[in-house]
Amino acid sequence: MKLARFTVVFLLALAISFAQAQPAKKRLLCIGASKGFQHDSISHGMATLWKLGQESGLWETYIRTDTQLITKKKLGANAKNLDYFDAVFFYTTGELDMDEEQKAALLSFVRDDGKGFIGGHSAGDTFYKWPEYGEMVGGYFDGHPWTQPIRVIVEDRAFPATRHLPATFEVRDEIYQFRDISREKVRVLMTVDVTSVDLTKKGVKRTDKDFALAWVRQYGKGRVFVNALGHFNDVWDMPGMQKTWLEGVKWAMGLVPGDATPRPKPAN
Repeated sequence: MKLARFTVVFLLALAISFAQAQPAKKRLLCIGASKGFQHDSISHGMATLWKLGQESGLWETYIRTDTQLITKKKLGANAKNLDYFDAVFFYTTGELDMDEEQKAALLSFVRDDGKGFIGGHSAGDTFYKWPEYGEMVGGYFDGHPWTQPIRVIVEDRAFPATRHLPATFEVRDEIYQFRDISREKVRVLMTVDVTSVDLTKKGVKRTDKDFALAWVRQYGKGRVFVNALGHFNDVWDMPGMQKTWLEGVKWAMGLVPGDATPRPKPAN
């Protein structure tokens, strides 16, 4: 009897010790909301981040199609607010339904609390009437002149979200160009190889031939990771791109280090 009791106590203590040794999972709030163009891949993109969190065991994903939880206010009926999360992901378009308190809360969540903001594909096609949002994200959507196979240049092969990628790779996607983006404020990870596209095509606005596709930045105490690829479901299914999302989310949550120091465009 004593041996049995000792065994039970020992196993219980071992289980408690093991549980305490496991790091607590992070929490990712995924927002898929459209007030402009409707992207069919929003569901697929958010499901991919849920899958990556489950498979890695690193984070729990809370998927929403509204912005109710983006607040510092206390919410009833078991609702969470931003204090509960470690990062927020936007796959969004247009002027979302957020009041001034919610907007201030999101900026503070990243800038002051040191949390993460992650922008998927069209996050830069959001909140044109709220310039502080564009400043945090790093730029605004300014058209997509190409929907075709292109060649991507991986500028930063040391950053965790892109170190696994080859120097160049090809992808068929809807390719965004951005305005108000500055290499003095963001660190570009991936860009368009302009030899793979027609720069004379209608809608091409950038005369500097600089078309960033993914970047990171420090925003106050927090971290911002943006990846504008992913208009089509199969782009989210690419193993290399899933690894990019996995490592990008980890970096935004502060789980891995990564240099986000801005730097100029490399010389050709």
